[in-house]
Amino acid sequence: MAEKFLAADSQSQLSELFGSMDGNISAIEKQYGVSVVLRDGGIKIIGEEPGLSGAEQTLSALLRMSSQGRALSEQTIRYVSSMVADGAQQQLAELTSDGVCVTASGKVVRARTVGQKRYIEQIKENTIVLGIGPAGTGKTYLAVAMAVKAFREHKVRKIILTRPAVEAGEKLGFLPGDLQDKVDPYLRPLYDALFDMFGGESFAKYMEKGIIEVAPLAYMRGRTLDEAFIILDEAQNTTSEQIKMFLTRLGNDSRMVITGDITQIDLPDSKKSGLVEAVKILKGIDDIGIHRFSEKDVVRHRLVQDIIKAYDKFYEGRNKNHA
Repeated sequence: MAEKFLAADSQSQLSELFGSMDGNISAIEKQYGVSVVLRDGGIKIIGEEPGLSGAEQTLSALLRMSSQGRALSEQTIRYVSSMVADGAQQQLAELTSDGVCVTASGKVVRARTVGQKRYIEQIKENTIVLGIGPAGTGKTYLAVAMAVKAFREHKVRKIILTRPAVEAGEKLGFLPGDLQDKVDPYLRPLYDALFDMFGGESFAKYMEKGIIEVAPLAYMRGRTLDEAFIILDEAQNTTSEQIKMFLTRLGNDSRMVITGDITQIDLPDSKKSGLVEAVKILKGIDDIGIHRFSEKDVVRHRLVQDIIKAYDKFYEGRNKNHA
């Protein structure tokens, strides 16, 4: 048996690393086939190669993240382990303690994966950004956080969030209430993100004053949107005409973020996704960024990542059979 030793900065850092009832360490021990014990203000890792080196690299990265004040959740450990397995652990140094903004409850919103960090950088550097990737990667939530940051820094006067009201199963006409009641379920994820950022009272006040606007995509037609941060969510369900209409609403001193998952298109088979087409048309244009997330960027429950992988494998096999 070989051994490795890693020093820690403090007892609280070790407590964060080990987790509730040593759950974090137990998961790492099981994954790499090693034993991890407390020794002399640090940890000793006991095992055989290659598990010993993998555990050392994973634990080193987790200690560094803990020293930056990051919570070490199950998702964080899973993500760091996957990066080490891919030989990409050096990229983890990009994950700094810098936050995007602070929510109404005092929570600091920050990138939890390298993919999220690069997405945030793209939004900072470009006027228009297309964020494409699977569910649970934080595409919409981080875009809303960046919109709130821009608003608080007085870089924009309005935040506008929109989605196409595509019928996925239920018909709008059969839903109860007036037009606003019918479209609100489609816009609920956007309301939730803004409510989280601003809190109930401020959110209601900004909505009443028209500083925050959450509306179906059809409401954007014919407008010029100046000094606004505009987010188009679920853009995979736009047609070519709709996304072109949206893009040409861009006014002076405004920014746009367009998010979508091209594996979840709810359009009729006869309609092509405007997002898929826009990625091809806009590629290479200066001041337009295109960012692609992967399943590694999923920050929801671990099963979400496993589900995405399973579906990708299924469709890949089916496409090969058809070919």
